[in-house]
Amino acid sequence: MEKDKNPWSVVVALDDIPETGLHMEIEAAEPVRADLARLAGLRELPRLSAIFDLTRRGSGVHVAGQVSAHVGQTCVITLEPIESDVTEAIDLVYAPAGQAREKDLKLDEEPPEMLVDGKIDLGAIATEFLLLGIDPYPRKPGAEFAPVKADDDAGARPFAALEALKKRLGNS
Repeated sequence: MEKDKNPWSVVVALDDIPETGLHMEIEAAEPVRADLARLAGLRELPRLSAIFDLTRRGSGVHVAGQVSAHVGQTCVITLEPIESDVTEAIDLVYAPAGQAREKDLKLDEEPPEMLVDGKIDLGAIATEFLLLGIDPYPRKPGAEFAPVKADDDAGARPFAALEALKKRLGNS
């Protein structure tokens, strides 16, 4: 796998999207899931799929859908294996480069994503939203971090243990 290449690529050309829209459901094969699990630092990725509805908007396209996955991770506290489901909603607008200028946008509007050679990579979109949805610090239910309790006297006298060792060795 090349360093900059996404392991999951499902390319759709803008010209292949009918005026009535296009519904697509994609599922990642096992080798792709294995590559993505390594990329995301997961223990395993047994299921990954996405649903997309693509609608033409002039020379651009609106992409709405959802990515869903079942991920295997390691609890950051107990180091035990845990599993969870990831579901992320997708709502993006793509436009040809230079078509939508930021000054034309409303205050609450995101600028559109740029179409590259008139194509959209649904696999790359699904990968991006999967990575955004994964909990970076997964915890097993009920697991809580308890800091190590320090001896109260040790904080006031940081060399108390050294002093006790010297006395034990007879080097007062």
